[in-house]
Amino acid sequence: MKFMKLGSRPDTFYTAESVRTISSEVSSDLIIQVKGTRYLLHKFPLLSKCLRLQRLCSESSDSPQRQIVQLPDFPGGVDAFELCAKFCYGITITLSAYNIATARCAAEYLQMTEDLEKGNLAYKLEVFLNSCILNGWKDSIVTLQTTKALPLWSEELAITSRCIEAIASKVLSHPSKVSLSQSHSRRVRDDVSSCNGTESLRHKSTTKGWWAEDLADLRIDLYWRTMIAIKSGGKTPSNLIGDALKIYASRWLPNIRKNVNVKRESESDSDSDSASEVTSKHRLLLESIVSLLPVEKGAVSCSFLLKLLKAATILNASASSKVDLATRVGLQLEEATVNDLLIRSVSDTNDMMNEVDLVMTILEQFMLQGQSPPTSPPRSRLTIERRRSRSAENINFEFQESRRSSSASHSSKLKVAKLVDRYLQEVGRDVNLPLSKFIAIAETIPEFARLDHDDLYRAIDIYLKAHPELSKSERKRLCRILDCKKLSMEACMHAAQNELLPLRVVVQVLFFEQARAAASGDKVTDMPSNIKALLTAHGIDPSKNKAPLSTTTSIQADDNWSVSGFKTPKSTRNPTLRMKLAEDDLDENVGPRDELGRTSRFKGLLSLPTQPKRMFSKLWATNRSATEKH
Repeated sequence: MKFMKLGSRPDTFYTAESVRTISSEVSSDLIIQVKGTRYLLHKFPLLSKCLRLQRLCSESSDSPQRQIVQLPDFPGGVDAFELCAKFCYGITITLSAYNIATARCAAEYLQMTEDLEKGNLAYKLEVFLNSCILNGWKDSIVTLQTTKALPLWSEELAITSRCIEAIASKVLSHPSKVSLSQSHSRRVRDDVSSCNGTESLRHKSTTKGWWAEDLADLRIDLYWRTMIAIKSGGKTPSNLIGDALKIYASRWLPNIRKNVNVKRESESDSDSDSASEVTSKHRLLLESIVSLLPVEKGAVSCSFLLKLLKAATILNASASSKVDLATRVGLQLEEATVNDLLIRSVSDTNDMMNEVDLVMTILEQFMLQGQSPPTSPPRSRLTIERRRSRSAENINFEFQESRRSSSASHSSKLKVAKLVDRYLQEVGRDVNLPLSKFIAIAETIPEFARLDHDDLYRAIDIYLKAHPELSKSERKRLCRILDCKKLSMEACMHAAQNELLPLRVVVQVLFFEQARAAASGDKVTDMPSNIKALLTAHGIDPSKNKAPLSTTTSIQADDNWSVSGFKTPKSTRNPTLRMKLAEDDLDENVGPRDELGRTSRFKGLLSLPTQPKRMFSKLWATNRSATEKH
């Protein structure tokens, strides 16, 4: 680090009876009070260099032999004043990045300018700042950090802005142009302490992201301004900006969930205000990070975005920040994992374990890729009041352009379909998850994206087990999202004996599995025992009917149809089927429309529910003739 020494006399300041003074043969004639500390000094060296002290002494009505000057609002306090006083006496002072900002503010306050004396302190400090401090990487960062002690003075003197510009210019320049001694990274310091420190230092200084960890030491307002300056340069790749934000977030947002839980469990009235202040600070930090995220897709990982979204939920960040993050996640949802999507709810008004509405928003954004945004956007599912952040105001247009220019590929939709079904398996265990939300999430995935429905069936089964109170109509409504034709043999075997499923779903599973077996050349005698029992109960011997079921035959999917004619006799040994048939006895008078008023697409097969024998005989005859033709 650079430093500068001024003056040549030894330091003769000392403290006597709580008063700071200087050893001199001349008695003091000036008393200066600085924030509770009294100084006994001399007019001549001080007034010759400090225009403010000249004016204050001339306006004072005290005795000329010992005037008293009050400086209660002195910038930098006692240390800064004493440094200026020593300069006036010619005592040696050392200036560096750690004290140049406060010294410059103090010199400005005392008006130690060139108008009063050539080579005054303010001029020397400006030369040192511009020629040395701002040319060094570490010096610029340290000086910028010290401006937090005097933010208003530093802004007025442009110290803050000059440090930010100097740092940004070094980031935008080629790393080889930054001298090795300017590296300020912790990792570099650790490497330097090792036996091969010089080699490691050279390696770190030429790394593209060498600056990210250094800037992570800045507080959020200074970091935000610095990153804006770097981004506005247009030379830094978006992925490096994303990496820098990830480093900063990991430094300043650690263990958010743990801290919030501890606060809620053990918070008392005495520390509630301080805890609220910490939460507000973290919320501001998070929203600032979100506003700095690059617009480009893939600049940051989907996992990192979802971690920010989880933190935003815990910290009750603004709705605009949540929507911003959800939109970004939607653009690269195929990278996510189930654990990433499990965003725990911390709302006192929400009984659900997870933030399902946020996931719905993410899925909607994923499906909207490649589409033009609507003229008037739909209302967000988030119920909290929207508070617009900088990013929401400044890059909303860029987001719309990014969404139009990028379209989710077919493979991405297949991955997301698997992800959603496995996500439903996790959230389906929540006893407070409404059926409508479960179905809404499942239906966001287009039909072609699910090559099989095994994972979806597992999710439905888990939801049914966690919600035994569901009515029959609700269970039927839930199972309408399932396509039995896309179930594997293992899933069909499980579904055929699943007592939680409606009877019509079990029958669909059995028929489609039989049709699939017939299409592959298997014999009818290999049909499942459930359907054998069903046929035998009505006088049909499956072993005498070798014709396969037609693979084009459809089972009624939506209608609530009666199965009174399918009642099994007491001799039937299949308890699952007997229970199912008895369960649907109450459906005899249900009309041909479902709860949503939709007419069935399958009108031929089960249109005569009270004549099961004739229906099955017709079905066998139809398939027999079809087989003979082939």
